[in-house]
Amino acid sequence: MILSRVYRSIINIVDKRVPQFAKPFWEYEAGPKTIFFWAPICKWGLVIAGIKDLTRPAELLSAEQAAAIGVTGYIYSRFSMVIIPKNYTLLSVNVFVAITQTIQLARALNYKYEQGELFNKNRRETKK
Repeated sequence: MILSRVYRSIINIVDKRVPQFAKPFWEYEAGPKTIFFWAPICKWGLVIAGIKDLTRPAELLSAEQAAAIGVTGYIYSRFSMVIIPKNYTLLSVNVFVAITQTIQLARALNYKYEQGELFNKNRRETKK
């Protein structure tokens, strides 16, 4: 309750200082005055983590995790375009979540495939 009052006070102060050219964005139904803006902004942390994980060795990646997070990116990308108001902030973050996690999934699956090939090769050599 107190945080809600603080938030409304900040919005009222900023409302008076928003330049005229920025008013349409500021007043948009999914603009900075709403949770529809701030929730996707916070979700950019997943994108940053996904980009940082691109430097991580493939054997440390979880294909299941990358698939689950990537699928949510695709689902919510679609969702952001069918809800009213259309939420382009949500669309942009989820497209990036889907892309980064698809790359991670491909890396993880490629590693597992290569390891499977190595295992099968070694297994054939020991049978001879």
